[in-house]
Formats: sequence, structure tokens, C-alpha cells
Amino acid sequence: MPTIRTSTLLDRLAQRRADAGHIDALAADPAARFMLLVNGRALIRSNADRTQTSIRWLSAADLAALPLTILPETRLFLGAALEDGGGRFAMPVRVPEPPPGEALHLHGLPGPLVDLRSLAMQSVMSPEEMSLIGQALMLAQWHGNARFCGRCGAPNRPVDGGWKTQCSSCGSETFPRIDPVVIMLIEDGRRCVLSREPRFPEGMVSTLAGFIEPGEDIFHAVARETREEIGIETADVRFVSSQPWPFPHSLMIGCIARAATTDLKIDPAEILEAAWFEPEQVREMLTRRPGEGAWLPGRQSLANVLVRTWLRER
Repeated sequence: MPTIRTSTLLDRLAQRRADAGHIDALAADPAARFMLLVNGRALIRSNADRTQTSIRWLSAADLAALPLTILPETRLFLGAALEDGGGRFAMPVRVPEPPPGEALHLHGLPGPLVDLRSLAMQSVMSPEEMSLIGQALMLAQWHGNARFCGRCGAPNRPVDGGWKTQCSSCGSETFPRIDPVVIMLIEDGRRCVLSREPRFPEGMVSTLAGFIEPGEDIFHAVARETREEIGIETADVRFVSSQPWPFPHSLMIGCIARAATTDLKIDPAEILEAAWFEPEQVREMLTRRPGEGAWLPGRQSLANVLVRTWLRER
């Protein structure tokens, strides 16, 4: 499965975002392309059985022909394509949601609308394009939650291509929100701990995870979250990898930690069940699909990376 990582398809042009004229020129250029986001779902290109997918990039003429009201001020600059230098933008749109259990279908769109979590689970889109959708969604979600100034309450307006907002009254500036999260595999030299949270799909087990709190560093957050969730003290915490996780705006920081104690004391408000597992059991879980017993998240997740790293070291 592809992982959600930083895309290498675009130059984000951070040094030119404040130049509104340059961003407008990129948007007006015939090489510009736009990603449509409807209620947090991306318009994609797909074959009939959804085994091959890609972003459905639209031209300005394509956008104008859509049966939707798209406001130019919602345009978010993603960067310039390395292949042709053309600007790439996200265009978020809100429409009424269908009743629960029904898919969102809009007539006249040149492709299906799919949420990023489904794309990640289906594992049929390149990691680079998934990253671009994640980048667009994180920006769009942040703008949806930052419409008003937190200092005086006046409306905010997007600037710098959507990478900053400025209060229309007091001028206060805000920037996209990122929530750092530690995700950690706890091991004792022979076994590792896997657990189930109440929100997990049936049968899925994973590593522990939790938000970093103000005043904490990565390693203290790992120790605290592990102690709170399963009652184990940790030592020798080491960083393994990181991953942007746009659900909605997290940065996952992956670690492996050695357990200093082994008796599990589960917090029932956070964890349904947790247990120690031998490497052979974990390898079998990696091969299973949903509905086949206990299974682990796929390769799109940092939890999978941590588990495979630990198994290779065994």
C-alpha cells in the first residue's frame, strides 16, 4: 500500500506565496490545473473497477463548466508542477450532504468523489498524489475552522495563496494548524504490545498513539501516553519515522520504545484491549485482511512501518 508522505511532484514556492500578483498569474495561465474538493472528497480519475486511480486535474474551462458554485476566493495554492511549471490549486466546495449511508453523487462531474481514507485503504493511488490530496485537505479544513479572528472575532481573509489568514479588523495573522502526535510500538526485546481502541474497525489492532501536550518533547509524550493507556513504564525511546496524517491535520511521529515494566493496566476509556504478541503472531496479522481475525493497518500507515521495522530487527 502507498504511504501518505510529502509529495515530490510540486515546488511549493513558499518564497513567492506573498506575491499575490504572481499567484494570480499562475492561476490565469493556461497551464494551471485545479483539484476539486467537495465536502472533503477529491475528484479523481478511475477505471471501472477502481484498480487504477489518479487526481482529476481540471483546467479553468473545466471548472467553469461544472454544475457547482465555486468561489475564486476559496482558491488554495499548492505549488508549481515540476513537469511544466504550471500552478496547481485546490478548490474546496461545500454542498448538502446526503442522508446517512448514501454516497455523495453530483451529476455532471467528470469522475467520482472519494475521501482520502478510502483511497489510502484501497491502495490504488500513488503516494505522491495521495500526498497532494492530503496537503489540499489539510489547508481546506484549516480554513473552514479559521474563518474568524481568535483575538477580536472579526472575519479572517486568506492571504499568501491560502497559507495564511489575516484578520479584516485587527490584522492578526494565523497559520495552518498542525497537531503533533506520537505513535509508538512498545517492545520488551522479545514481544510487542498491540491494542484496540473503541473507534477501530472490527478486528483491527495497532500501536499506541496520542497527542503531544504543551511543554512536552517527543520522548516524554511517549512515556506519558504509554503509562496512561496501558500502565507500562518505558525506556530507550527512539525515533523511527514521521508521516503527515491529514485526518484532519496531524503530524505522526513514529517511535519504538523499550518496556521497563510488562504488566498491562489498561485505561478502559482509551483502550478496549491490549496484549503482548510474539513476532510470529505479528507477522501473521500483517498478512490478514479485514474479516480474517486480528489484522494490522496497511502500508499506508506509520503503525505498519513501526511494526515492520521491529520485525526486521528481530
